Amino acid sequence: MTIRPNFASLAAIATLAVSGAGVASAQSTLEIVKERGHLRCQVGSPSPGYYMLDTEGNWYGLDVSVCQAVAAAIFGDPTKLEIQSVSTQSRFTALANGESDMLSRTATWTLTRDSQLGIDFLTPNFYDGQGFTVRKDSGITNAMQLKGAKVCVTTGTTTELNLTDFSRANDLGISAVTFEDFNVRDDTYVNGGCDAVTGDKSSMAGNMAAFPVPADHMILPVTLSKEPLAPAVRHGDNQWSDIVRWSVFALINAEELGITQGNVEDMRANSKDPNVLRMLGAESNLNEGLDLEKDWAYNIIKAVGNYGEIYEKYMGDGEQGLGIAREGSLNALWTNGGLMYSPPMR
Repeated sequence: MTIRPNFASLAAIATLAVSGAGVASAQSTLEIVKERGHLRCQVGSPSPGYYMLDTEGNWYGLDVSVCQAVAAAIFGDPTKLEIQSVSTQSRFTALANGESDMLSRTATWTLTRDSQLGIDFLTPNFYDGQGFTVRKDSGITNAMQLKGAKVCVTTGTTTELNLTDFSRANDLGISAVTFEDFNVRDDTYVNGGCDAVTGDKSSMAGNMAAFPVPADHMILPVTLSKEPLAPAVRHGDNQWSDIVRWSVFALINAEELGITQGNVEDMRANSKDPNVLRMLGAESNLNEGLDLEKDWAYNIIKAVGNYGEIYEKYMGDGEQGLGIAREGSLNALWTNGGLMYSPPMR
């Protein structure tokens, strides 16, 4: 897996828009990716649970697993992948202009983003909501106590817009203190520059673990917003959208069917369930419309496991996890009261 540093400049991206557009019009994204020999998948700056770097410089996390799943679906090899770490300000431009083949990072699916930026959001791989982190000794236990407060927030995000809406709707007069880098945002809050910090609750839980004394802080119970975090692709290439969309659905469907990274070979060889056999390519032709090999879904589960395994490892109680309970949350399977649901794979 190749690691890509932050983008050089918007000017360079603009140049790509001219040169890349002509290529994209002549070739499908799948053809370009196959010809290149690897997938270019965009994430953000390291964020616990979603995309982090280990001591050897390898990326891991929930969103990285989606990148690996798509690479496995195409090549049968999750390492045929270039991870691009892109700034919040450049992320959508970079995708639309062709520098990235797909985006898999904590990006919220909204109407304007989906309809005005030349990109398409696909099925969410995590449902989150925005909240506030405060110091326990502040005496603040309710968001309505933030009247007139200074709140640290990352600029250029739905988080910033939601904060403004929440303040206006409740006549709180909150002053937003904006930052491009969430690390600078959090440092400012920890050092007393803000009364609170706001962001997606899952991200704040991970970031809080790096505070000097995490136990001195807490996330308020209020949830300001709906944050369906979903991968995205360029608008206009329906086959590519299908490949990325159904790669995520394969993760979810595998969990529902009880297919794991450890038993996927046995399930393909010995299962009597037609749903399992179709999904893993032992029978039928689910691959034809995607222009992939018959074992594309098998390769995904063999490479990264099912959705539940990935969640436990990076968001749940796994060694690298954030300790965010899945039971009773929107991220549970639909059979357990959540929103994680795959259309039939048939």
